[in-house]
Amino acid sequence: MPSKITLSRMLDVGSKLTLDGALATELEARGCNLEDPLWSAKVLLEQPQLIKQVHRDYFGAGAKVAITASYQATPRGFRQRGVCEGEALELVALSVRLADDARREYLAENPEAGPLLIAGSVGPYGAYLADGSEYRGDYTLSRIEFMEFHRPRIAALVEAGVDLLACETLPSVSEAKALLALVEEFNVEAWFSFTLRDGEHISDGTTLADVARLCATQPRVVAIGVNCVPLELVSPSLRALRKVTSIPLIAYPNSGESYDALTKTWTPGPAVGGADGKQPASIAEGAGIWQELGARLIGGCCRTTPQDIAGIGRYM
Repeated sequence: MPSKITLSRMLDVGSKLTLDGALATELEARGCNLEDPLWSAKVLLEQPQLIKQVHRDYFGAGAKVAITASYQATPRGFRQRGVCEGEALELVALSVRLADDARREYLAENPEAGPLLIAGSVGPYGAYLADGSEYRGDYTLSRIEFMEFHRPRIAALVEAGVDLLACETLPSVSEAKALLALVEEFNVEAWFSFTLRDGEHISDGTTLADVARLCATQPRVVAIGVNCVPLELVSPSLRALRKVTSIPLIAYPNSGESYDALTKTWTPGPAVGGADGKQPASIAEGAGIWQELGARLIGGCCRTTPQDIAGIGRYM
């Protein structure tokens, strides 16, 4: 651990990979109370074996990549719960071990399913704020401040043996620049996925074309795309990215429901069916459409389930 096969190598030979689905909302569906600023990281403290079981179920559903439970696991966030930095970083490392244990157990029973990869989740500063700002990008830190916030968690993930980093749910170009510098510092493969204002702009208003060009300056970025976005924004965002970059594209949207960050509730999303006649009715149906638009890695984010991931696999 990590795997001897890298994501870049798999993509170079033409692989199309199914990612896993939601972790936090799946944990909630299994009885966890995540009404907490730590969100899914809270379960690292309370029921870590349940996290491993969710990873195992996603592998069983056909996922080739597991994303660790470290999205909201930061020393600064754990400090508010009285957890010291050393213990916090051990919890980050635990998130990797849980995913790896699930991988080992699954491969022991299904050796033909490999290779399977572990992506270390690096959520944005806005996730630590726990106020929905990862969907707005309306916070301001210097590049040094962003790097100081993210560096300890990335170091712990890399030391624990992740195959790559998932720099995900990013709403701002300034934070992306800081994370690109850390990817270079740690010499680790990574994908970068963003939240959206609309089909051509990330949440802070920067164009997708500009963030694609930015990510192309760092050779360790092996995929770029979107996550935690509504289904109807995936196709236009992939078109916008494909116009300006040859980097493999990634998409793992929400289930189709809409999230209210203030009330922390989910409601049915808008009716599907775009002018091009190619808006998917489900995330599984979307997999076929998004592949045609250049997506090589497809999975699910909030409110998706192992059943959704199994559905995606039928189109990959």
